[in-house]
Amino acid sequence: MNKNITVVLLLVLAAGCSTNPQDGAYPPMDPARKVSVQVCTRVIDTTDGGNLLCRDETEADRRARIAEEERQARARKEAEERAARERLERERTEQLAREEAARMARAAEEERLAAERRRLEALEAEAAAAAALKAQEERERLERAEAEARARQLAEQEAREASVRECRRLEQERSDGRALLENFVVTYGKVDEFKVIAGQITAFLGKARKVKPCPPA
Repeated sequence: MNKNITVVLLLVLAAGCSTNPQDGAYPPMDPARKVSVQVCTRVIDTTDGGNLLCRDETEADRRARIAEEERQARARKEAEERAARERLERERTEQLAREEAARMARAAEEERLAAERRRLEALEAEAAAAAALKAQEERERLERAEAEARARQLAEQEAREASVRECRRLEQERSDGRALLENFVVTYGKVDEFKVIAGQITAFLGKARKVKPCPPA
């Protein structure tokens, strides 16, 4: 349908462009109006106004038309190539932006993980230091307890030994005293002056002794 309308319009334009109206069918053109000379086999330019005067396409027109078509084709091709380059450049820029954003995101994540590792390492170091300090304090406490226990044992041992020595010293003094008394009785018991004393000494020596034996060292 559109093709048919286009053909009809071309025929009407061609008829209107005729420079030789038949049988006075068309009135003569107003000489005062502007004449627009165009090749009517091409697209008619109606923006210029005035009377339309058709003419045949010359060789120069054909070459100019071909050159114009080639120029427009080159322009379209260059525009398409430029648009393709711009599109590729835009896509490349967008890809680089995405890659940079991804790189920055990875770097941020790596930094976050590194910071988390550092935080955990610091916590582990603090825990290890606290455990080492606690272990050191426990060792020192045990060493102090052992030293105090050894000191108490040594003091108790020294006290026992001193007690034994004192007991044996007293026992020795008692033994020496009894020996002196016995020797006095034997030596001087027959002397009249000492018979009473010797008897008393003998009675004393004859009494049962209630001396607690000394403990072993």
